[in-house]
Amino acid sequence: MTVFADQDLLHDFLTEAGEMLDRVDVKLVELESRPDDRELLNEIFRGFHTIKGGGGFLEATALVELCHRAENLLDRLRNGGLTLNAGILDVILASTGEVKLMFAQMQGQREPELSDPGLLDQIDAVLEGRAEAVPASPAAAPDAVQEAHAAQAAPEAGPDDAQWWSALLQALVGGIAAQASVPAPARAPVSKPPSPAQGAKGMTAARETTLRIDVSRFDQILNLSGEIGLTKNRITCLRTEIVRKYRGDDSLKILDSVVDQLDMLVSDLQNAVMKARMQPVGRVFQKYVRLARDLARQLGKDVELVLEGEETEIDKNMIEELNDPLVHLVRNAVDHGVETIEERRAVGKPERALVRLMARQAGDAIVIEITDDGRGMRPEVLRQKAVEKGAISAEEAASLDDRQALELIFRPGFSTKNEISDVSGRGVGMDVVKTNIGKLNGRIELHSEIGKGTRVTILLPLTLAILPVLVVDVGAQPYAMPLSIVREIISIPPGAIQLVAGKPAILVRGEVLPLLDLAKLLGKPPGGEDAGRIGVVASSGSQTFILAVDRMFGQDEVVIKPLAGFKPKGVAGATVSSEGALVLVLEMRELFESQ
Repeated sequence: MTVFADQDLLHDFLTEAGEMLDRVDVKLVELESRPDDRELLNEIFRGFHTIKGGGGFLEATALVELCHRAENLLDRLRNGGLTLNAGILDVILASTGEVKLMFAQMQGQREPELSDPGLLDQIDAVLEGRAEAVPASPAAAPDAVQEAHAAQAAPEAGPDDAQWWSALLQALVGGIAAQASVPAPARAPVSKPPSPAQGAKGMTAARETTLRIDVSRFDQILNLSGEIGLTKNRITCLRTEIVRKYRGDDSLKILDSVVDQLDMLVSDLQNAVMKARMQPVGRVFQKYVRLARDLARQLGKDVELVLEGEETEIDKNMIEELNDPLVHLVRNAVDHGVETIEERRAVGKPERALVRLMARQAGDAIVIEITDDGRGMRPEVLRQKAVEKGAISAEEAASLDDRQALELIFRPGFSTKNEISDVSGRGVGMDVVKTNIGKLNGRIELHSEIGKGTRVTILLPLTLAILPVLVVDVGAQPYAMPLSIVREIISIPPGAIQLVAGKPAILVRGEVLPLLDLAKLLGKPPGGEDAGRIGVVASSGSQTFILAVDRMFGQDEVVIKPLAGFKPKGVAGATVSSEGALVLVLEMRELFESQ
């Protein structure tokens, strides 16, 4: 049974209010370190007030009641009736958590209800002085000028918020709901309701700047732009053949001009589609501020999560796939990375630990870094733990350098914790992080310094839709590999191949690299004599190989099509070359791990 009659209004409310609540969470964590920041309090108050107004239009009584109580508490803090402390902040954060649960209930077409019946009593206890709260001293109360300024910054009535929600409802259902239809706690004492003309004017401005499109429709547009690009490549190839055959014909100048124009238009179209898919990473980053704060309190630590580069844009689908890996990395930094307050004090560090989550664009890649100023990782401890857990032998552990030892944390089942808790210790996490990053055609790197902290770096392509590749020939079949893993191209002259531990290798500028036959990796007949063939120096994680191929076709940008019904080993999908030939796109991580 559908609880909410207007599904469009519900969808828009949950989208806008969800983003607003994420911002409120971030502001609440900031407020913990700046409890006297009146503007922060005003912004948090306005967030609850706006969500309450939208919940009122949807007649979500429990949501409205909770937001109303939270407003009262925040209003007392704004007016100096209460002084913020850890207990009060916990109650407010519990309220935002409960609101998120209500949003989930509404998403599932259920009337929202409190899952914690004691939460309203906790808020009332703080307001009535029955809970631990530090009352404000008379000197802390704001004077008349401060009260007037606060009223101007965040008016109790909230007319702008009420007009916004009224205008939204008017745009969706063709009229403005009467105030009488809104539950009493949701009513705002607005002096004059907005007219339909005012509401329409406000919504017109919004329509001119934003448009919500179903993801499946947008993916179809992307798919079509990719097909156009492939057709353009085919036309360009045909143009080259025609020019070669009919050199000197004046009509070819017209053909050249038309094809050049088509090339430019298709490139512009693909760039426009790509940009439309891009979203700022701040949308997902902000969720981790609350996560880090709550986990730190649970562990008895003082940790501040600092966000940088929130405006950096990344493919929407990639943002969603990044969520789980980043959650684990942030939790890892707080749990494993930084020390307790006592441990930091003992080594002369500030009691508050810093964890930084940063994003930036570097060329055609997105770089995400999670750093902490904690204890760092000791390679010798990692080697010892890996041997104890049976992940590697003692001989193999002794052969690992420090960089390779750090990467032991990516082994399935590996953990440095001796005891299992609800936070960590089961050895599940970092291996999944690496796998998920690999699925995004990215890679993950580690750097750690004992006593100073750890840095985890994730490198990702700008988009998953169009992939820069190197096209090679193996056994008369073209294959494409991600350009991001290619370090360089070398020739394999006679006599260059050496045997190291019984396996072929080549010395490249002082570095001995193993030589692999790509044909053999793909399960095809060997490509013949390696000498005289071409070598692709490629890296995957900490490993670097030379892949022997028959010929080199060059670089290209392709749109990957999944292979329906079956998936050969080491093949991510297929595309079409400019000559019209089928090109298999390789999943290099899978091929390397088979070695």
